[in-house]
Amino acid sequence: MGARSTRNILTYLPLFLLVWTIGALAMFVPAVFALVQGNMPVARSFAFAAALGLTLVTLVALARASRKPRHGTLGQLLALLGMFTILPAFLAVPLHDALGTTSFLNAYFDMVSAITTTGATLFDDPTRLPPSLHLWRALVAWLGGLLMWVAASAILAPLSLGGFEVTTRGQPGRSMMTPMHMTSADPRKRLTRITATLAPVYAGLTLAIWVLLMISGETSLTGVIHAMSVMSTSGISPVGGLTHAQAGFRGEMILFLFMFFALSRLTFSNDTATTGFSRLDKDPEFRIGLMLIIGLPVALFLRHWWAAFDVETSQDLTLALRAFWGAMFTVMSFLTTTGFESADWQEARQWSGLGTPGLILMGLALIGGGVATTAGGVKLLRVYALYLNGKREMEQLVHPSSVSGAGVGNRRIQKNGAFIAWVFFMLFALSLALITVTLAALGSSFDQALVLSIATLSTTGPLIDIAAETPIHLAEMGDTAKLVLSAAMVLGRLETLAIIALFTPDLWRN
Repeated sequence: MGARSTRNILTYLPLFLLVWTIGALAMFVPAVFALVQGNMPVARSFAFAAALGLTLVTLVALARASRKPRHGTLGQLLALLGMFTILPAFLAVPLHDALGTTSFLNAYFDMVSAITTTGATLFDDPTRLPPSLHLWRALVAWLGGLLMWVAASAILAPLSLGGFEVTTRGQPGRSMMTPMHMTSADPRKRLTRITATLAPVYAGLTLAIWVLLMISGETSLTGVIHAMSVMSTSGISPVGGLTHAQAGFRGEMILFLFMFFALSRLTFSNDTATTGFSRLDKDPEFRIGLMLIIGLPVALFLRHWWAAFDVETSQDLTLALRAFWGAMFTVMSFLTTTGFESADWQEARQWSGLGTPGLILMGLALIGGGVATTAGGVKLLRVYALYLNGKREMEQLVHPSSVSGAGVGNRRIQKNGAFIAWVFFMLFALSLALITVTLAALGSSFDQALVLSIATLSTTGPLIDIAAETPIHLAEMGDTAKLVLSAAMVLGRLETLAIIALFTPDLWRN
């Protein structure tokens, strides 16, 4: 009877409480780490918070043991919103208690930044946080990345959201039959099946990065945090970035290779691929990403000689290669919204003659990575849809009577895909304008407000320190501004169309 009751509790436990349970169990990782290091106060903070969280989940689960969730996939979307807004308040409890020198709002902001894989931090000095808190921030971001991997296939794809509205024929926010008939299954069973499939892949790739970084000479803690940060595209570092890492060029090479998993979902799974487009070399997102990763560094590299007509330059081959690598790594990092800056990026800036290349980095972050990956931004697939639409409009100027849809590339995009992509882009632009104006009204200068808005909406927190002429200190901002930035991070992670879909009457009629 006891085993049966346990199965009933697990069967009917809401998705939000399941993730809450995972968050509580994850607190034991930094607790054990702090205990090993001899930091008992931090270990107690995490252990007590975990015990409190598990107790609350158990009580709620027992109260709901005989109730079945009424909402389907849209209910899971609502739970996803709760994970980005309510859950960080619980995750911030041990951070606030262990640190003891910051407000709870600052801790909440940091946890929202972590779980949305933004990576923005209020703590400019990494030495202010003990190692276990650095591990906790990276672990929350890593779990947030896994959450997006799973949610993309289990929640967003059936609802034609998160970039899938460009390729599917369903209306955004309404369940439809996918090529794999995923929506015909129970949403909870589908979520369980997808999690069991993707979680080992996600964990295995993270473990591979960690091992390779340690072989390259990186310390264990820095290696595991950088590994989790790359897979989640959070850009969190316990040493202030790759400039202070010990792995050097070999470490950057390892991280660069694993950033490709944020360019296209086909790099690790074909569960959302449309029939006929499961080949990586035919994937438009991957091809556009490669074009930007190679083309932009080449342009910055050649600019050295374009400017050499008036400036005396050296022809050091080693210096040139360092500059090219620094540009290529940083372009890749910000395109995937990771935000790691290469140790040779300063050399690349000097080589190209660009004093403040913040606009380039902000543009890359706005484009973002692939659909259904941990990357943020507008997404490469939407950019591809707008490119096809623009190309088609120019063709009609020459051949007004031509019929669209004959090209092979157009088959990936549905009939109204470009229109929906344009609608999303306009919603993104309106959100950007609204947040920028709000931050400016709260006391930020226009350029700082613009950088903050782009960094949060694209979930690329390191932009705040790199894109502006002078670094922006988030700790000096007011409480209202921090709440606005927290809302912007949630909006950027979940996307505007998904928020709008929550207001559909279908959710409340069930």
